[in-house]
Amino acid sequence: MAKDKNWWKNKIAYQIYPRSFCDANGDGTGDLLGIVSKLDYLHDLGIDIVWLCPVYRSPMDDGGYDIADYYDIDPIFGKKEDMDLLIKEADKRGIKILMDLVLNHCSDEHPWFKKALADSDSEEASYFWFRESHGCPPNNWRSMFGGSAWENVGGDRWYLHLFSKKQPDLNWENPKLRQKLYDMINYWLDKGLGGFRIDAITHIKKEPTLSSLPPDDPDGMVGCFAPTRNYPGIGDLLTELRQNTFDKYTCMTVAEAAGVPYADLGIYIGEDGYFDTLFDFTYSELYNWGHGWHTCKKPWEWPIKNLRDKMFASQIETAKVGFGAVYFENHDYPRACAKFLPDEYVNGTSQKMLGTLFFFLRGIPFIYQGQELGMTNPTFDSIDEVNDISTKNHYRIALADGLTPEQAIKAVNRYSRDNARVPFPWNSGKNGGFTTGKPWLKVHNDYKKFNAEDEAKDIDSVLSYYKKMIKLRKSAEYNLTLTYGDVEPILLEHEDVIAYIRGGEKRIAVICSFCPDTKDVKLPFGGFDTLLSNLDDTVSDNGTLTLRPFECKVLLIKG
Repeated sequence: MAKDKNWWKNKIAYQIYPRSFCDANGDGTGDLLGIVSKLDYLHDLGIDIVWLCPVYRSPMDDGGYDIADYYDIDPIFGKKEDMDLLIKEADKRGIKILMDLVLNHCSDEHPWFKKALADSDSEEASYFWFRESHGCPPNNWRSMFGGSAWENVGGDRWYLHLFSKKQPDLNWENPKLRQKLYDMINYWLDKGLGGFRIDAITHIKKEPTLSSLPPDDPDGMVGCFAPTRNYPGIGDLLTELRQNTFDKYTCMTVAEAAGVPYADLGIYIGEDGYFDTLFDFTYSELYNWGHGWHTCKKPWEWPIKNLRDKMFASQIETAKVGFGAVYFENHDYPRACAKFLPDEYVNGTSQKMLGTLFFFLRGIPFIYQGQELGMTNPTFDSIDEVNDISTKNHYRIALADGLTPEQAIKAVNRYSRDNARVPFPWNSGKNGGFTTGKPWLKVHNDYKKFNAEDEAKDIDSVLSYYKKMIKLRKSAEYNLTLTYGDVEPILLEHEDVIAYIRGGEKRIAVICSFCPDTKDVKLPFGGFDTLLSNLDDTVSDNGTLTLRPFECKVLLIKG
């Protein structure tokens, strides 16, 4: 079947963290049947594509990104038949399902790895990166989660893991392994899957000698980015992957492709690119991580023009070669308001402004579960309330640097990945309606303040505003402009305003103020009609627009 590369471009996507979306059986963990029960909610919201974080069989060391069986569904999420039902029921509502595809590594509980450990001469041993080294790791690479990227399995034998030690890296130099992965991908696509979000894919090619590099920290180790991310030769592997799988289907692929330079975007998402689209992290990761989370700058300590300039650079460079995936939140980030707004200014008005800013950019918008409710970071009182492996590592770093547990948990509360993984609040009842059992992760402290049921009844809620944004973007009158129109930055003289014009058969201006005070801006165009605003009315006089604190406008330019 010929692949229609354009079917997804005017759609709206939604990301689900299945463990925290909806629990159908009362065991405290979200599951596939829970998602099925909420498909009407997604359809009513206006969602066309749903990306599921991993639901494969897994020991859940890293939220399911450690896969023990690519062909099976983990019992905490249900059965394989439940996945088939989800695909079928979603299709009935015009919704396509994307699964998360984890190809750089698997779980140390995968049968391949168990056989590799049991017999160093087995075929499965060649599926991984084993090396011999006496008394110390084979090189000084540091894993993404801290500590050595090598784990000893007895004697002088070590294996490479760029992430958790329970996530051994797969050896993509082995053609037999690659074929097994292709067969698995095609198995899911044959079921009618809409496509995949592809995890950590830019790490599959390693520097062949696996040599040590100059350390970048007093620990004597070096981050593993340079020798394992977008390493020369990765293109041959990605081309073969596409030709043996995605090219055979009418599916969508969106890559987690960190570190791809703009000069290479064309080969990744151009007309004959490896993937349909990708996430660009340059504007969403503005922290200077430094040694640990506790060293990061808070939102009010860096100018908002940093976000503006990086966001526009991403938009302009991506538009030259293809179509991006735009977003502000996902399962690996704290809530956007914690990244881009001082705490005292987080409210419904500023949350709507943040949503407006990203939602009308060029590219397919991805909404992360709860973002449409204006969810904020929860408050974790101790590290015992946290599940995320990366968070626990940063907490240990903070303690080792001399912080008290009370000081260390403050960094957790701002930056932890679990901030976005707490259960979705469906109503104001017990556990926010997420489960009748004990939730696997604490429910948000303020679930009675923002939940889907109450916000659906409130015409001024963040949820109601997101519905308006989706309706506007999908409207017959403005869809072409808001899907394919160019992005022209405007009002650059204001460092606390981010504004742009979407060009095309219509001209639509999006103006977002990050200023906590009222301010006037001189518009570079004449008359306009207001299509959408997070506040009631528009104040304009002789081409000057008066913006109230955190106000946003979507304006149809006249003439």
